[in-house]
Amino acid sequence: MTTLRAFMREISPGHVFVAPAMFVLSVFFLMPVLGALVMSFTDFDLYALADLKNLRFIWLGNYINLMQTPLFWKAFGNTCYFALVGAPLSIAVSLAMAMLLNVPGVGLKALYRTALFAPYVATLAAAAVIWRYMLDAQYGWLNQFLIVIGLQPIDWLGNPHFSMPAIILFSVWKNFGYNMLILLAALQRIPDDLYEAARVDGAGGWERFIHVTLPGVAPSLWMVALLTVAGYFQLFAEPYVMTQGGPAQSTVSLLYFMYEDGFKWWNLGHASATAFILFAVLMGLSFLRPKSEEVFA
Repeated sequence: MTTLRAFMREISPGHVFVAPAMFVLSVFFLMPVLGALVMSFTDFDLYALADLKNLRFIWLGNYINLMQTPLFWKAFGNTCYFALVGAPLSIAVSLAMAMLLNVPGVGLKALYRTALFAPYVATLAAAAVIWRYMLDAQYGWLNQFLIVIGLQPIDWLGNPHFSMPAIILFSVWKNFGYNMLILLAALQRIPDDLYEAARVDGAGGWERFIHVTLPGVAPSLWMVALLTVAGYFQLFAEPYVMTQGGPAQSTVSLLYFMYEDGFKWWNLGHASATAFILFAVLMGLSFLRPKSEEVFA
């Protein structure tokens, strides 16, 4: 009883308020994650779903099988291509738009911020459907514009060479607004005195960007980079709506591969192993954060 009373005295009001949220996270997040981890070591499929007696532990069998599956490596390569090209492009566009909005004397900034942020709040599936029609090989307005200026139309979503760049273009347009607002807030925290001192020292626009702007936004920039790369590695809705993984599997991502493996072919153990391989990749990327002073010294 004495121990219980001592324990109750140590519980702060903060613990009491956090407890419901921790309970919800445990039930609806941690337990499913642990269940999926266990499932990745089994041959859980449609037969096991009908009768658990058919369930067998095969331990690393799913992971070994994935390493021997060409489509998995195709999906992994597509995902890396999408993330390593799309994420830097999205960050660059976000920083450029933030710097334009941060220029003194520009009017209607609130209107521009709203207009540039609007694609981010639009429903992803609806926006993807609109872009699919915009990029249509026969009726899309982008190809109509190419014809008007004397160029040949391009089968954006039907040509393996253009399908992933088209999805990258859509994703950059859809997502850059969120990062733009974060970087805009970071830019507004940089004291004007630093820019003035750089001008007095004879620094041009590029030197001020390298030695004042980038170090000033570095903490926010690294956070944005980490979140953007992690988000781009979770590519699913864009190919699902726009290309269904085609053409010639050029837009199959790891999540799309996992979805079809798990919910089309009911290889749930196999799909769970894919999910944890992606988790391991993202966990590894989270440890690659360099110190800002090493980069912008």
